[in-house]
Order: sequence, then structure tokens, then C-alpha cells
Amino acid sequence: MSDEDDDPKSYGLTVAEPLSRAIGERYLTYALSTIMHRALPDARDGLKPVHRRILFAMRELRLTATGGFRKSAKIAGDVMGNYHPHGDAAIYDAMARLAQDFAVRYPLVDGQGNFGNIDGDGPAASRYTEARLTALAETLMEGLTENAVDFRPNYDGTLEEPVVMPAAFPNLLANGSSGIAVGMATNIPPHNLDELILGCQAMLKDPGITTEALMAHIPGPDFPTGGILVEPRDSILDAYTSGRGAFRLRARWEKEDLGRGNWQIVVTEIPYQVQKSKLIEKLAELIETKKIPLLADVRDESAEDVRLIIEPRARTVDPDMLMGMLFKNSDLEIRFNLNMNVLIDGRVPKVCGLKEVLEAFLNHRREVLRRRSEHRIEKIDHRLEVLEGFIIAYLNLDRVIDIIRYDEDPKSALMRETWGRDFPRALSEKDYAPPAPGEGELTEIQAEAILNMRLRSLRRLEEIELRRERDALMEERAGLADLLDSDRLQWKRIGEELEEIRQKFGKGTALGDRRTDFADAGEVEVVPFEAMIEREPITVICSRMGWIRAMKGHVDLTTEQKFKDGDGPRFAFHAETTDKILIVAENGRFYTLVGANLPGGRGMGEPLRLMVDLPNDTGMTDMIVWRAGVKYMVASTAGDGFIVPAEELVAQTKAGKQVLTVRDGVKAALCRPVAGDHVAVVGDNRKMLVFALSELPEMAKGKGVRLQKYKDGGLSDAITFALAQGLSWKDPAGRTRTEADLAEWLGARAGTGKMAPRGFPRDNRFN
Repeated sequence: MSDEDDDPKSYGLTVAEPLSRAIGERYLTYALSTIMHRALPDARDGLKPVHRRILFAMRELRLTATGGFRKSAKIAGDVMGNYHPHGDAAIYDAMARLAQDFAVRYPLVDGQGNFGNIDGDGPAASRYTEARLTALAETLMEGLTENAVDFRPNYDGTLEEPVVMPAAFPNLLANGSSGIAVGMATNIPPHNLDELILGCQAMLKDPGITTEALMAHIPGPDFPTGGILVEPRDSILDAYTSGRGAFRLRARWEKEDLGRGNWQIVVTEIPYQVQKSKLIEKLAELIETKKIPLLADVRDESAEDVRLIIEPRARTVDPDMLMGMLFKNSDLEIRFNLNMNVLIDGRVPKVCGLKEVLEAFLNHRREVLRRRSEHRIEKIDHRLEVLEGFIIAYLNLDRVIDIIRYDEDPKSALMRETWGRDFPRALSEKDYAPPAPGEGELTEIQAEAILNMRLRSLRRLEEIELRRERDALMEERAGLADLLDSDRLQWKRIGEELEEIRQKFGKGTALGDRRTDFADAGEVEVVPFEAMIEREPITVICSRMGWIRAMKGHVDLTTEQKFKDGDGPRFAFHAETTDKILIVAENGRFYTLVGANLPGGRGMGEPLRLMVDLPNDTGMTDMIVWRAGVKYMVASTAGDGFIVPAEELVAQTKAGKQVLTVRDGVKAALCRPVAGDHVAVVGDNRKMLVFALSELPEMAKGKGVRLQKYKDGGLSDAITFALAQGLSWKDPAGRTRTEADLAEWLGARAGTGKMAPRGFPRDNRFN
């Protein structure tokens, strides 16, 4: 190793800096990259870099709307190799979405093959599908060869790609966009192109137009899957003004008469971005769990179109009530959140209102028009210069031929020659404009054009055509010059170009008609769950191992029931199908079941742990019938407890609701309805304490307060009662005994108490 290799400088400079600064700078770089180049669309053309590169690569492959298809694998490979150095799977997924008529309102890619469906199935592999551009996508790129937009080097500097598309229509709002960046996100719904262009034209006529006036032309989003928008107009206006809001979108449905009083509901359009297969799964779950008793069955009869059949439980069911409940409990109604966060001029992320987005598009179109006009003027000037040379050649044809035939360097000779001003042919002096360099001289471009001229062009008719072409170009140039000098003419031309797009793709065309309608959501009557269930008596039986069933009618509770081998009875009580059944778990959680949802009495029932998320290592403390307005006393084996209203015990999910907080080694001991004015507590040590009920606090959840103090053991049982009526219990012989004088056991809460009265049950239980 040489001495030079030992020099630390030869390995590069090591810089010490705080970790927070180093990470902060690098994360900021990543965040900016995500915002600018991945997540947020450009307000001018509505595209993200990956979509822009896909369309440009397809244009380079000449995949026009009237041309042939190419394999998607070839397209994704070209995009990845030339412009987008990321995974081909991500590129293909982005391209496939541009071809899905249920995902984008105006597809920019014409796909051939399996590109996925509304059920949620993904597209086939890229080697099986083919694609080409749509006619609308081609309008996005009109002017790329006319210097309409800037180009930048691709990732390796070997090619160039457009910074933004010329965008002949407001694609951002027409197709919408969604993305998640670092610290920000965007979610823009699709709109109707015809309405957007009418809105742009209204802005051209009145630049100070308000958002409310714009809504006369753009009343709201237009989703590719249709549906009914039930958001109030004022809410839509607020969303369009601020750039943030939400839209309620419902499925389209109708009542189909089956004769003899029978009917069914047919859903023909589902909300945007809802997968039909998952929607059916959710509806099937509602049927299985009996969460909507009015619903009997759902089936999918879809072919190319959507056709979901929803059957009611009975013909007497109100269809509006049934659909109102389905809208509330399934994705037949969704809320599409609007967050119009876009890149202004491709650089600044900003949440914009509807008017700001349209202004950004129109300003971009004006810049495109100016650049295309300037580019056309340059082309016209070049052609006029060539035409001047041709005209001089025709006026001096013999001399030109002589130079070409005999001069060693005809190009230089033509440029050195001073051409006369005689007009031997039909051209008049006013038709002749002197060449650019000087009087009667030819420029290099003119001399080159004369030398490249074909012999067949040396005819009388060609000379006349040159004159006509020159006159037409001069007239066109004058018009372009006037256009560049006049703001009014520029906006007028933009309006005319938008009108051409509207005539091709607006209302009356295959894509142009509005698909999403507007309607009033109406008042959906809130129907109590109990009102939807036929009220019938049942007998609930639950075994020690947690198998539960509900037998019809009120069966004698002393009747012997069948259980699995090794199992036996645990809980048995009378209830009704409309009742809520509370399961009190040892971990202090309360679970809720509905009597109508319990399995039938035939067989051994079903495991309770399949109906609620009760842990396998947690047992049940009690099972009771819930009653509204009642207060319950809950307590743990540690002797802590409190009073809780019945409304706080009902759980809305299978996971249950934590009411009583218990620590390790402590379990929920009881849950008893409150009646009377005093509490009697007995511990494992057979000491009993009686204290006033007012000493127990009323809480929604928590650990509670100490009921009785124990040196050893814990709480055995507790009950509430009226002191004036005395405390009753059953002795071992089954006889009811009442202790009227409780002065010996009366005390303050959290006391130790005294030994229970003579004859008190040996199991230390009041009941």
C-alpha cells in the first residue's frame, strides 16, 4: 500500500453533525420527493409522474387510438427502462387503472384483455393484456412536438420527458386523483367533462365568477360507477370553496314487483370504489348475525352490468325502511372525502377550491397556446425564408442552373451572387421581398433549399403554388402575431378549443352523459332493534363449558336438559327474543347478545366464544337479562365495587365493554340489580357487613371503592335490600329466613364486619 493510500483524504471527508439534523435533512429530502414525484397530482394536467410517463411512452411507441395494440409488458418495460426506474408491477398497476372504466371516469388507456373488474379482481399478468391510447388521452398530449411545454432529462440523462402535458381538458377534475404523501394527502372525485368545460367557459366570460355561480355549471362530482349523491347543496358548496369536505354517495336501487304481493330490491349501481364482492360479504354477514332482521337474503345476478338482489324477510316490510338500514350498516352508502391538495405549477402543494383549480388549468392552457403560437411563427418564418429563395430561383432559373452545372462550390456561388430585380415571369415587384442578409443575396438556408430542390418542381404550376403558399403563410403569421398581442383573442381561442373537446366528448357521446344523479337523502326513521323482532318467549340455557342455546317458550327451569359429555348446566333463565343478554366475564368485561340471535334449542347449541371475543382463559361470572333504567351493583373478589347504570353495560361490538377494572389475580365477583337502601356484604371469612347504599358511588366504569376489609380471603357475595324489611336468605333446608334486627352488623363501608347470623348458608351466598 502506498503512502497516498494511508492519507485519510484519499477516502473522502468525514463530517460530524448532530443525529437530529442528519436525519431531519434526509427525511425532508424523502418527504419532498414523495410529495413532488409520487403522491400529489399536478393541477395543470391532473397527472402524477408515473401516469405522465406511461402516456408519453405509449405515444413514443405510436400506440394511437386508431392504431394497433401492444403487449402491456412491452409498455411497462419501456416506461421502466426509459423514464420510470421503479418496479414494473407498480407501473403496470398504474396503467391498468387508467384503463378501468369503473375506476376512472374517462379512461386514458384502451385495454384489451382482463384489466380487472368491479368485484375487486385484479388485472391479468402484463404478458396477457394489450393496450393503446384513447382518443381523449391523445388530446392531453397535443402540442408536445410544438414546444408547448418544457422537457427535462430522464433519470439517466439519455432521453427527455415532458415536465407537464399540454392538457387540452381539465383532467384533474375530470378523472380525479388520490394519494398519500408525507404529512399530507389528496383525494379528488371525478367530474363530468361537459360540465367542467361549461364552467371554464363561464370563467372566461367572467373571471370574477363565484364558486356558487360555478356550481350552476358544475353541480357536483360524477362518478364512473354512477350512484346517487345525497349531499346537500350547501355542503357541496362549502367543500368546493375550501377544498375540503365530504360527499354522501348511495347505491341506485329500485323495487321490483314479483306478483302476488311479493317484491324484491334490485341494486343496479354501487358507490364509487366499493368492491362488489366485499359488499355482498358484508350484506351476508348482516343476515348471518341477524343485525338487520328485515333482511332475508342477498344474491348477485350481475353480468356485464351490476344487479344485486335483496330479498326482504316478509312482504309487509317497508322497502324504504329496509334500504335506510342497509345504507347505515353497509357500503351501499359511503362518504367520499374531498381533499383537493394539488401541486400548483408543479412545485407548491396547496389545498385549492374548485375555482383555483380551474384557474390553474386555464392559465396553463394560455401558456401552452402562447408557446405553440411562437413555435408556429418560427416555423412560418423559416418556411418564408425558403420560399423567398425558391422565388429568386424561379426568377433567375437559367443563372441558377448554370451555377449548379459549372461551379465547383455551387452553394457558396449561389450565396455570393447578387441577383437582379428583373421579373421575367408573372411575379410583380410587390410580390418580391429581398433576402434577409442583404440586397439580392441568398442565405445559407435558401441556398441549401435550392440545391435540394427536385427537377420536377421546375414547372410553371409550382411557381404559382409557391406564391399561394407564401401568401397563406403571411396571412397566418399576421393572425398569430395579433393573437400573441391580445389577451382577449387568447382567451377566445382557448374557449374555442375547449368547445371542440366538448363537442367530441361531451353530452350525447358514449362517455359524456352524467352518470351520478342528485337526490335528497330524506329522513331515515331510526327503528329500535327490538321493534324489528317478533317478540316471543324463550328459555336461555348455558352450560359450564360455555355452550348456549335458546329454547322456544318458557320451559320449566327444573326440567333436566341434555349436555355434552363432561359438561353440565350453569345458567338457565326465562327471557324474550327482544331482550339483551349480558355476559359478565371474570376479567370485568361485559358482552351483549340479543335473544333473537341465539342458536335454537335443538341440539347442544353453539359455543359462546364464537359469538363474543371472550378469551379462552377467562370464565363467566354471571349471565343476566338487561333491563333499561335499572342500576346494577358490580364488585370484584378483592372487595371493590360501585353502582353502574344499565345503559353503561351494553356493548356494541363482539369485543365487549370494560366496566369493572380488576388487577392480576382478582376477578369480577357479581353483578346484581339494585333494590332497597342498604348493602349486605359477606366475605370468605363468613364475616358480614351492612352499610348504607348511599356510600357506594355511581360510576360508568372503574375499580370502584372498598366494600369490606379482609385480612384473608376476599368477597364472597353482596346484595342490596330494604333495611326496614330485614335481610332474607334460604337455609340448607330451603326455608326462607329473615333477620330483622341487623344492628350488630351495621357499620360504615370498608369495615371488617362480624360473623354471619346463625343459620346463614355454608356457601356464604345470600341466594
